[in-house]
Amino acid sequence: MPKRKKRGKRNQAEGMAQSILEIFRKNRTQPLNYKQISAKLGLNDASSRNHIIKTLKKLQGKGTLQEVNRGKYVLTPSMNYHTGILDLTSRGQGYVVVEGMEEDVFVKNKHLNRALNGDVVEVYVFKRRRSGKVEGEITRILQRKRKEFVGTITISENFAFVECTGYNMYTDIFIPKSKINKAKHGDKVLVRMEGWEEHSDSPVGSVIKSLGQPGEHHTEIHAILAQYGLPYEFPAEVEHFANELDTSIQASEIKKRRDMRQDLTFTIDPKDAKDFDDALSFKILESGNFEIGIHIADVSHYVTPGNTLDDEAFERATSVYLVDRVVPMLPEILSNNACSLRPHEEKYTFSAVFEMNEKAEVINQWLGRTVTYSDARFAYEEAQHIIENPNKIPFEIPSEISLTGETYTVDEPIGKAILEMDRLAKILRKKRMSAGAISFDKVEVKFRLDDQNEPEGVYFKVSKDANKLIEEFMLLANRSVAGFIGKQNPKKTFVYRIHDEPDDEKIAALENIIKRFGYKLNTRDRQSTAASLNKLLKDVSGKKEQNLVDTLAIRSMSKAVYTVHNIGHYGLAFDYYTHFTSPIRRYPDVMVHRLLQHYLDGKKSGSEEDYEEKCRHSSDMEQLAANAERDSIKYMQVKYMQDHNDEEFLGVISGVTEWGVYVEIISNKCEGMVRLQDLTDDHYVFDKDEFAVIGDYSKNMYQLGDEVYVKVKNADLVKKHLDFFMLGHKEEYQAKV
Repeated sequence: MPKRKKRGKRNQAEGMAQSILEIFRKNRTQPLNYKQISAKLGLNDASSRNHIIKTLKKLQGKGTLQEVNRGKYVLTPSMNYHTGILDLTSRGQGYVVVEGMEEDVFVKNKHLNRALNGDVVEVYVFKRRRSGKVEGEITRILQRKRKEFVGTITISENFAFVECTGYNMYTDIFIPKSKINKAKHGDKVLVRMEGWEEHSDSPVGSVIKSLGQPGEHHTEIHAILAQYGLPYEFPAEVEHFANELDTSIQASEIKKRRDMRQDLTFTIDPKDAKDFDDALSFKILESGNFEIGIHIADVSHYVTPGNTLDDEAFERATSVYLVDRVVPMLPEILSNNACSLRPHEEKYTFSAVFEMNEKAEVINQWLGRTVTYSDARFAYEEAQHIIENPNKIPFEIPSEISLTGETYTVDEPIGKAILEMDRLAKILRKKRMSAGAISFDKVEVKFRLDDQNEPEGVYFKVSKDANKLIEEFMLLANRSVAGFIGKQNPKKTFVYRIHDEPDDEKIAALENIIKRFGYKLNTRDRQSTAASLNKLLKDVSGKKEQNLVDTLAIRSMSKAVYTVHNIGHYGLAFDYYTHFTSPIRRYPDVMVHRLLQHYLDGKKSGSEEDYEEKCRHSSDMEQLAANAERDSIKYMQVKYMQDHNDEEFLGVISGVTEWGVYVEIISNKCEGMVRLQDLTDDHYVFDKDEFAVIGDYSKNMYQLGDEVYVKVKNADLVKKHLDFFMLGHKEEYQAKV
């Protein structure tokens, strides 16, 4: 009996010590005395206070606490505390990603302590007594990833709450009735989290705005933008500032620039483009060499450091291209007018001008501000027609592909310029590929929309010679500008677009998957890896597994980012690379223009620290924009499939998990999931090594890459998710019907 009492006292003492340590972990920078500890524990009797004082002394004796002032303690600095980013799972548990640690730190839901997905946190790392596994408890939230969320509001008599989807959140946001801001029950809303009391289950917030009813087109598109913190309209003061700008071409300004208005100049863009930020000029020199100009809208002439336009453009950092609209970085007066190189208009430009010989070798280059005049505008289809019909002079554009809808004839000098530049572009591309560049010509999914933005059909955008002509000369300008600054001595601060070598583990995972389709890679060195990746991408072209393999190959690559620290661009096989050619839609290009002119004027190097911070912001915003674009495509795919509930589709199994099989429809690239519970002919079990689910009794296997027939079970616009019924393997199903 006495032994039991002793053990009970020991457990009580240990419990008190753990409670006190938890308080210190949550208040790591604040010295605390026994009175403050008592108040936080809610223990105010003399016996408890004495117990707390004794426990504090014991913890000090063990070295766990330090006495910094008389009677005031802090936690002794420990190797067990780390800073990292919380990655939450959909099941409400988390992993803290700590730089330099081999494994992510697992955190149970009860140890999240109000941290949310993406937060920068301090985590206390410990080993479980029985299992020896490493776990963590979040002790401090150092920086919230976000404070604004999109969700659906439920309003009751005295309060409301918002259920947020898409953030892996394990809690709703409580909204006092006074802060619902005219939102109606069931609305999709943008909500701001305003606080989270220590002992509350949910944070408290207020509704910023109602986005409308879930499932409605504009509601869902605005919700996508709001989810990523992307604006869909300009503040009134920014619009006013832009509209007040003098955008006329002035003789005094022309004198400061190289006048290239007499040079043959034209643009080639998508048929539906509204802004044209690049143009090409072509001239044959007396030597027989070619002078080719890459002319870029001089946005930095209007968007100057510190003005209202510049602040807004920096915050946005990029235009966002959703399926039914563009959310521009700059107001329309600039993006579609003053800075758009429209036909038969003079414009201020920033140019890279090259003298090239027959072999596409650069003999001379010139960089600087210019004034240009565009003689013509072409759609890619029109330029492609000229390239495919080189001997049909005069060059006639048929009505079915012309911008005007009428047949017309292209001037012979422009037609011949397009053909010559196509020839040079093909030489440049061949050189680039032989140097180890990787050819990612991934098929893009596009939608034909009616007047109400309803999807009428799906088509695929494929890169042809006309697209590649523009691409090669833009790449030439970008790498030449980067090399011009990057090779200078002493070194100057500059904005580079870098792309690191692929991660070995990701390449190994790619190899493991593609061998299912009979492909392999040679990863002996950088050159062989690039060459075999190109061969893989060429071999899968037009095959059922193309989109899957293309996607997996892209995912195996590192992400390209902006930085002042140059390491080259792996995917393009360039030692120096930047973004110079799209300042209408990318803020880094504006920075590049400014720095280039700054150095052409002979001025000293810019602040590395300032520009690196701007690069980091630009890279982050680029990623958010890409996520929003992907979500909008997914939304439109679900919307499209809603009208095809009764149809049967042939697809390819694009992913296999323990909860279901993902299938991508071949005819429209829409991807959905067949849940294991809906495979009713057997009990299926996930086999990780085989990338398959296998029936217990029949041994029937659904494996990555298999062709199967599916039918739509459910198309959820709000969650942007498709559920399919499995109809069976291609051969078996076709035999049945």
